[in-house]
Amino acid sequence: MINFLQKLIQIESISPKDMGCFDLIEERLNKLNFNCERINYLNVENLYATYGETGKLFCFLGHTDVVPTGPLENWTYPPFSAHIEDGMMYGRGTADMKGSIAAFLDSVEEFLKETKEPNYRISILLTSNEEGNACDGFIDRIVDDMIDKADEIDYCLVGEPTSNEKLGDSIRVGRRGSLSGELRVKGKQGHIAYPENVKNPIFLSSDLIVKLKNKVWDNGNAIFQPTSFQISNIASGTGAKNVVPGHLDMVFNFRFSTESTESSLRDEFESILQSLDLNYDIDWYLSGLPYLTTDSTLKDIVVNSIKKETGIDADKNAKGGTSDGRFIAKMNTEIIELGPLNKTIHQIDECVSVKDLETLKAIYLGVLKELN
Repeated sequence: MINFLQKLIQIESISPKDMGCFDLIEERLNKLNFNCERINYLNVENLYATYGETGKLFCFLGHTDVVPTGPLENWTYPPFSAHIEDGMMYGRGTADMKGSIAAFLDSVEEFLKETKEPNYRISILLTSNEEGNACDGFIDRIVDDMIDKADEIDYCLVGEPTSNEKLGDSIRVGRRGSLSGELRVKGKQGHIAYPENVKNPIFLSSDLIVKLKNKVWDNGNAIFQPTSFQISNIASGTGAKNVVPGHLDMVFNFRFSTESTESSLRDEFESILQSLDLNYDIDWYLSGLPYLTTDSTLKDIVVNSIKKETGIDADKNAKGGTSDGRFIAKMNTEIIELGPLNKTIHQIDECVSVKDLETLKAIYLGVLKELN
């Protein structure tokens, strides 16, 4: 497993490019008699592999793409070296989420050595664009095709890094929705020395920002954190020091619980704009609705396997960002997310414990066995 993971890490598969990871994975799966299919949309590669002909469908969901490295000189070891030091493997994608892929491949290989004919079907669905723009088309379109063919996934295990302090201390049983917007607040451009002739959009936006910062959108619930609002970018100015700009652009995002809806957030946001009498344009982008797995079959199996291998009672929550599980949710699938520690994901010196990967493999193997 570790040597295989090092080979995956050494491939610079920056989203949305796979760059050969699927070739290594497919070679292993072919030896296990999986039926492998490449499903490509636009610039996005996807690998869908299946084993078995009858029974319910279990799917392992993951991605081979990684985020950019950031400044190379800040890494202790080269980000695509997969260097191992003091029991830790360093490299972009070790935790998010090539480590989970390597652990699952080892677990399914061991499972099929012991169980030649499981009483359920096994599938592995991987994309090269989880970290990128979903508009380019990938898992969502594959799911729609599966629904059209009435070949829907019953159980889905997502290998995203969900653990906090110890492997297995946290699993995701749902995810918050994601709603983004691009706002333009319109003012009036003019000479900075003549305030009576301008309408400064930066000043106009200051009250708006305070209101948005202090607004309580909902209080969440037992599973979901309260809906959060964040501004990621603000841009204004003409480039000249003596000119008041004509507009301000703001990019923002809601991560929302099941206590809010897309329409309620849009309505509340725009009511704030209107209460301040702002002149504005706004574009909205929904990238995922919140979902929650309420059935307990897969959830109990995962929790029991974690307990057996680690002694930990996993916290069941819907924290974190979005994942590709949001697309699978359209099938009313039982979806559970479990992977390594998430402390270093997307950071300089991303790393994963080699020992944790061995334990994760054992947990995944326990899930496969218990499903049978």
